[in-house]
Amino acid sequence: MNTIMQLLRSHRSIRKFRDKPVDDAVLQAIMRCGQAAATSSNIQATTVIQVRKADTRREIARLAGDQSYVATAGAFLVFCADLNRPRIACEKQGGNFAEGMTEHFIIATVDVALFAQNCVLAAESLGLGICYVGGIRNDPAGVCTLLELPDQVYPVFGLCLGYPAQDPEIKPRLPLAAVFHQDRYPGVDFTPEIRDYDQRLRRYYRTRTGGTKESCWSREVKTLVGRKTRPHMREFLKSRGFSMQ
Repeated sequence: MNTIMQLLRSHRSIRKFRDKPVDDAVLQAIMRCGQAAATSSNIQATTVIQVRKADTRREIARLAGDQSYVATAGAFLVFCADLNRPRIACEKQGGNFAEGMTEHFIIATVDVALFAQNCVLAAESLGLGICYVGGIRNDPAGVCTLLELPDQVYPVFGLCLGYPAQDPEIKPRLPLAAVFHQDRYPGVDFTPEIRDYDQRLRRYYRTRTGGTKESCWSREVKTLVGRKTRPHMREFLKSRGFSMQ
């Protein structure tokens, strides 16, 4: 493997950070790497907001489920899908913005994810640690109010950046045979792969927590997809102009 592949495969989520800010020049360099990511039809539908104010960060940490590292990381960023800027460009050219198109929503959301992952790779190459924070979608309307986001913009996730104060193990992933296939989706139930992965992840949790967490992938997934999760998102997105036509 080359150094980039090694870096990609060494990713860990960092939730404890040293009390050291991330320099503005470093952040701007990371953002330029984000801008270099692929973007559908060059729409560039991503806006990133660095939250500097301590009280705003504390409030977002609370809204995200009391995730304290939102307030303590060297930098905290909110990645937003932004169709407001394309709307302005469209109207300046005499066009009529087609509000609420599902395809536009998908394009903008994918753009954000690609932009952010470029930023993550750049940050980790500099020795920074990161943690995505999907918890801001617990109360996306509250985050919109705090950040004064206009219609046609919604917060997709947050990102903590900082200098690590921990060195966690790399979390195992599903066997490649479960996710990489040839020509068609396989007609199998993945029982062997899931069983193997459950065993490996169970050992990982035991080691990471000193034996205090007894769980596995199937159990964690059941918690997520076995119940309705953030059902408010549909009405929230509709209220922001993303009505999914």
